[in-house]
Amino acid sequence: MKTNGGHPAPGNKAFDGYHQTWIGQSDQELTRVGPGTAMGEYLRRYWQPVAMASELGSAPKLIRILGEDLVLFRETGGRLGLVQRRCPHRRASLEFGLPEARGIRCCYHGWLFDVDGTPLEVPGQPEGVEARICKTVRLGAYPVREYKGLVFAYLGPPERRPDFPVYDTLELEGHDYVPYKAPFHCNWLQVLDAIVDPIHTAFLHSSISREQFSQGFGELGEYKFYERQMGFLGTATRRVGENVWVRTNELVLPNYTQAGAAFAADGTKPRYYGRTAFARWVVPLDDTETLCYAWAVFGDRGDPPSYNTPEGPELIEQGEVFDRTYEEKQRFPADAEATEGMGIVTEHEKENLVPSDKGIVLYRKRLRELVRALQKGEEPRHARDVWPEGPIPTHGGDTVLRLPKNGEDDGALLRQAGQAVMQAQFDAEGLAEPDRVARVVAAMKAIEAEGTTP
Repeated sequence: MKTNGGHPAPGNKAFDGYHQTWIGQSDQELTRVGPGTAMGEYLRRYWQPVAMASELGSAPKLIRILGEDLVLFRETGGRLGLVQRRCPHRRASLEFGLPEARGIRCCYHGWLFDVDGTPLEVPGQPEGVEARICKTVRLGAYPVREYKGLVFAYLGPPERRPDFPVYDTLELEGHDYVPYKAPFHCNWLQVLDAIVDPIHTAFLHSSISREQFSQGFGELGEYKFYERQMGFLGTATRRVGENVWVRTNELVLPNYTQAGAAFAADGTKPRYYGRTAFARWVVPLDDTETLCYAWAVFGDRGDPPSYNTPEGPELIEQGEVFDRTYEEKQRFPADAEATEGMGIVTEHEKENLVPSDKGIVLYRKRLRELVRALQKGEEPRHARDVWPEGPIPTHGGDTVLRLPKNGEDDGALLRQAGQAVMQAQFDAEGLAEPDRVARVVAAMKAIEAEGTTP
């Protein structure tokens, strides 16, 4: 029997399941995230959200991230601490420790540790032992920062800690940012894939399931992908009546994502330079579990405040609430069902990628280059390396322009409009927010006034 890479030749005949029963390999270079793995080391070079601030009470919280079990706590003085789970004395778990005014005390023998891992007290020892322990022993600890209701941590080499990135869409005046988290019981890469896969909205969120967002999402339109210094953009430009709707999904490396509005834009009304409806990090807990930590954004440039309800962020995240019956998930699948249905770690070897997967191909290639470069000693860039001052410019969002058809080749008009809308944003990246908005909106109205792209 002929084989392909040691496996039976792929079947291309009717009822040919027999030749497809072999188990394909996952892309372990990109999917394995534990300490010491190539991707785990790369992700540790960036600030990652690890909890919602509202989850922290008076007791410590056991968390898992990048294959490591850690204990997050808020000392009685208000500072946050994130430490490795086991006490360096006899390896008791600090999830049962006691947060105090100066750190966390182990429940077993009362050793007290500062938030940076320094022992402060070693009770019940002969003279001189406490001083020696405080100089020679350290509890593993990581720097943490609370920002808009999410807790972030840096888990990489201390000497490589980057500045904390603040993106422009997180500083919009007059907007509400509601923290939430979305669980996915599968590998992080297949969750992240969706952000640079704009074509899936026309099926998963429209014709296959119920109309989860709006009718306009069901239009295929024209797609284009942009590779930027710190990430990737995927635009879907659709016709909705007399309007052209340019929707932009964004991935900022390594795992920060944005997209246009879920409910504020449907393509039927003009919208000039709308911004993201959610800002989220796709965070690997380990190789088989993922949590998306995010904010739902409500306001004039985000989603309608009427969706600022307990279930609103869940609907914005995937078009359906998270807690549903199996029957409901079968009838109305959303992102969780699509990604978890691939298996806990999908068989990348058995994928058949096509031109509409260009965004996925581009970003996986870049990830591979970056993790391999890090293994050779080349540290990755950060957003602050590109934009050292002020909020970091991003592009996830929506624009809807009145652009009636002007000929038989409407596809050409859609492609031109999509590219012109993005170029207007690129040209204004270095401006302060008010000037940037004014310039981009003026450019978009000029496109609209001419009836085609300039």
